[in-house]
Amino acid sequence: MKVDTAASYQFSEPRKLAGADTQEFEALLSAKAADTRKAADDSAESEPLDFTSMTRQELFDWMNEQLRSGEMSFDESSPFLGMTLKISAETGESVDMATDNSRIDFTEKARQGVEFYQAHFDYASADRLQTALDRMLGRQ
Repeated sequence: MKVDTAASYQFSEPRKLAGADTQEFEALLSAKAADTRKAADDSAESEPLDFTSMTRQELFDWMNEQLRSGEMSFDESSPFLGMTLKISAETGESVDMATDNSRIDFTEKARQGVEFYQAHFDYASADRLQTALDRMLGRQ
């Protein structure tokens, strides 16, 4: 089998758009950015959240909104994602959050997690969970 190692000129120079195409593209791009900012502003102005009585699905949806709007990074979302997981003691399988309607006090769950990690000298995990708790308390 022969592999061609010659340079390809197909992608060597970016394609130039005509002036009208560029303006149209920039207009669409700025309109989409404005829609995204408006959606983020609408979600931020919504009623305060009650993290003391929330389903796992509600927490997951809120976390995804924060990620989409850019208010939370993927690293910052990891403690929230961990709180949305539930494993059945009987089956060892994960419990579907769409069918689980039990309400959970996530602020208390986070406090207990911080204490657990500090007791086990895992200060990095304790700090991440404390940051998540601070974010929850700030949004209530």
